[in-house]
Amino acid sequence: MTVTSAIGTAFKNVRWYVTNLMGDNAYATYVAHQQATHPGQPVMTEREFWQERYADQATEPRCC
Repeated sequence: MTVTSAIGTAFKNVRWYVTNLMGDNAYATYVAHQQATHPGQPVMTEREFWQERYADQATEPRCC
């Protein structure tokens, strides 16, 4: 493995971690889950998904 490929791999891993941490791919993950485990069921729009997610966060107490 060359230094350039090691840096590229490290960058991809950091990017994956940050996007998962920030929830950037949460809707895509939701859609993939719905299609895999609940085929034929309606899938929320992205707007509906984020509204529900934020509503859940507002009602659930958070610690620390």
